[in-house]
Amino acid sequence: MTAGTLLATWTGPARRRGLLNDALLFVPALLALTALAWRGGGPAIGTGVLVVGAGLGLFVAYRRAARLDRDWLVSKLDGSRADMEDSAELLFADPQTLGDLQQLQQARLFNRLDTGKPETLRADWSRRPIMAAWLVASIVIAGAVVWPSAADRPVVLAPSVEQTPVVAGVPRLVGQNLRIFPPAYTGLPMRDEPRLDARAPLGSRLEWTLRFDPQAEAPAVVTLAGVKLALRRSGDDWIASRVLDSSFLYRVDPASGRGPVSPLHRIDAIADTPPVVRVVSPTESLTTVTAGQRSWTPGFAVSDDYGVAANARLRITLAMGEGENITFTEREIGVTGRGSARDRRFAQRLDFAALGFAAGGDLVVQLIVRDNRAPGPQEVRGPSLILRWPSASRTQGAGLEGMVNTTLPAYFRSQRQIIIDAEALIVQRQRLTSDRYMSRSTGIGGDQEILRRRYSEFLGGENSAPPQLPTSDAVEVHTDDDGHGHAPRTTSPGFGSPEDVLAQFGHPHDDSPAASLDPETRELLRQAVDAMWQAELQLKQGRPDLALPHANRALNFIKEVQQATRIFLARVGSNLPPVDPSRRMTGEREGIASRTLPIAPVEAADGPAAAAWRALGQGPEAVRGPVVFDALERWIRSNADRLPDSLALSGALDAVRRDPDCDTCRQKLRALLWTAMERPPASLDRRRPADPVGARYLGALEGGAP
Repeated sequence: MTAGTLLATWTGPARRRGLLNDALLFVPALLALTALAWRGGGPAIGTGVLVVGAGLGLFVAYRRAARLDRDWLVSKLDGSRADMEDSAELLFADPQTLGDLQQLQQARLFNRLDTGKPETLRADWSRRPIMAAWLVASIVIAGAVVWPSAADRPVVLAPSVEQTPVVAGVPRLVGQNLRIFPPAYTGLPMRDEPRLDARAPLGSRLEWTLRFDPQAEAPAVVTLAGVKLALRRSGDDWIASRVLDSSFLYRVDPASGRGPVSPLHRIDAIADTPPVVRVVSPTESLTTVTAGQRSWTPGFAVSDDYGVAANARLRITLAMGEGENITFTEREIGVTGRGSARDRRFAQRLDFAALGFAAGGDLVVQLIVRDNRAPGPQEVRGPSLILRWPSASRTQGAGLEGMVNTTLPAYFRSQRQIIIDAEALIVQRQRLTSDRYMSRSTGIGGDQEILRRRYSEFLGGENSAPPQLPTSDAVEVHTDDDGHGHAPRTTSPGFGSPEDVLAQFGHPHDDSPAASLDPETRELLRQAVDAMWQAELQLKQGRPDLALPHANRALNFIKEVQQATRIFLARVGSNLPPVDPSRRMTGEREGIASRTLPIAPVEAADGPAAAAWRALGQGPEAVRGPVVFDALERWIRSNADRLPDSLALSGALDAVRRDPDCDTCRQKLRALLWTAMERPPASLDRRRPADPVGARYLGALEGGAP
């Protein structure tokens, strides 16, 4: 018998007994919790508790059964059976590794083991705990089923206030009640509304209970959009329900089109607002590390209409270094809030040493919170707070005119990479062939050439003289004034200009990005370019060891420019057209364009609303006419998001459509259309009327009595 077979045979009964025993103890507790959750939170909450509880129970049972392993079996056999002679460990030993006496003892143990049964190692049933658990669970489940909930509260109907005319034989609404079940995440209780107009959180379940006299045969609850809600009869009442997914208007039709039209009722859906994050400390968004400070504790206050999640995340961004050596690291840590669910406080102490925050760095924090909306909680990122630790070399400029540019172009950060490549090539010299070594050195020299040219372009073409090759075949450089009689240089003119004189004969110093640099800064950059020339010369000759000193000198010059001062760009004024002196004081106006700006019509999408507003007018100056209800209704639906109150406008439109001769209804719709149409971008303010003193003054000017 192998060790695995022996272990499975003798631990199997004990494991099965343990699993059943644990199940009989755990299942009643799980059923009781599920019944309570089902009754308190509904089927969804109850199902969730059941699934989560079952998964947790299986995990715990598996871990408990895993403890019945080889060590447990050896200890159990040695403790319960004297014939094992405290040698049960030999049952799992390899015979080839044992001595003669040990092999003899192992054979005796196997013979003795066959005389017993694995069932003798099972644990006894936990009879009393199991009976107590099932008894308590039965009481809890029975209480959850029998105990009345808020939803089981009897409905008390309120008298109807619709005041529709009484028509013999036609049912009319006499009793009403609107029961609202808010979503569980809001924490709001169920409530009854005696009126059919209400405001409720988005996602609430609405339940109407209606009573008619005489009894209706097929009543209907119809929204203004034409959607009918299904009604079911319960004794003398009719019940309809719906989940509130958006605001809507509806009416109760007791007789399916017979009798007077019932008035409209309104249900407003209150959307869950996202959390609001407010900074408590520090009061400024940018703060500086003080002397001796070793930690920082930013504080935030978060409020929400229905509750903020207790756990949030704090995003930490660390920027370390200056100039070309800036590194960014980002992490998120959990933060637990304090206070009530609707107004929590979050604060986290940040240790500089643990974060690696030091001089010359910025520490940026941002709080990320969620509310308790289910499903789909809303996530909000709060404002960012910056803690700056200035370095000793950072200087500040003051009292200078111009716009500050604190960084050089991006390619000013590449000189260090050339140095790193050259140092790596020197280290690998022993492992490379001479041709390979020369090729890589020439490649690095090409990179140095590209960087040197970029610096020269930044300086406006102020290139230093190129290094002369130490050979006899150096290229002879010709210039326009060397006495050789060169022909004039010609270049193609720029697009749209007959002559590009500046490009042919000029030297545009002031057009470069460095035109506004002070002379000291320009000199430093020029010395950096000279050092790059020398580094490039040595690299292209395959001597990176001789190029390193020049490359390091260039890097030092660049770092002086970056760290010692800032770059100030001159202010740029407006470029006015030149004045023609020949036309001054002559009075000639030929060729002068009109300065009157054309009046362009404003394109608006309020055409149907404007047409309806004019058609609803009164008086001799009104443009009366038919109202195009379908076009106006489509306009309301397409612009519902920006209208002040689209439901009120739809209700007024429905009233005019049903009674076109109702002057009150027409004026109400016209007033709502006026407030719903877009305002002109600019308007004239009406002159305020004159006060008594001003009126006497105006009367005196007109020749009247003062």
